[in-house]
Amino acid sequence: MKIYDITLPVYEGMPVYKNKEEKQPSFEVTQDFETGKVHETRIHLDVHTGTHVDAHLHMLPDGETIESIPVEELIGPCKVFDLTGVEKGIAKEDIVNLDIQEHDIVLFKTKNSFDTEFNFEFIYVKEDAAKHLADIGVKIVGIDALGIERAQEGHPTHKSLMHKNVIIIEGLQLKEVQEGHYFMVAAPLKLQGTDASPARVILFDQAPQA
Repeated sequence: MKIYDITLPVYEGMPVYKNKEEKQPSFEVTQDFETGKVHETRIHLDVHTGTHVDAHLHMLPDGETIESIPVEELIGPCKVFDLTGVEKGIAKEDIVNLDIQEHDIVLFKTKNSFDTEFNFEFIYVKEDAAKHLADIGVKIVGIDALGIERAQEGHPTHKSLMHKNVIIIEGLQLKEVQEGHYFMVAAPLKLQGTDASPARVILFDQAPQA
């Protein structure tokens, strides 16, 4: 069984959305072996850092927070689609003929996975594609960008998916993953009351045996 860790590393100076300084993580050593008997570190972290799962509250004023997403919904068979040939944004025409079914976990691999720094022209999911996926009734849409949309007016991509209870995972790293079927485990931090959570996301090339 081959395992793919498709999680972005978290470190000071890492790529963050639009290179906003306030989104940069920082590590503060609160105790070391010169000041105490152990080494301890405090993390200052935006909940949308790196690979993360969005909660409805991120875009919907009355939306639920991250603990409302059952962990069982974030584990299961998934489909990775290679859309590295797409320019600018993923439109409905780019996915309408793909094998996407109701309740699918769908991950989109694009040119984003090959970026080494934040790209302001990153590939995103356009509104018509989001509505198509929501109408199908997929369970999860994941993308290898720090945003599933590029600050579209009114955030129609997020809202089209969220209004149909489609879970959004952003910040995947799919460079080493080929198009195909996998088994996904996405494990957000067990936060409460927040609009997102960083997550470790792992793909297996076959379902783990019971």
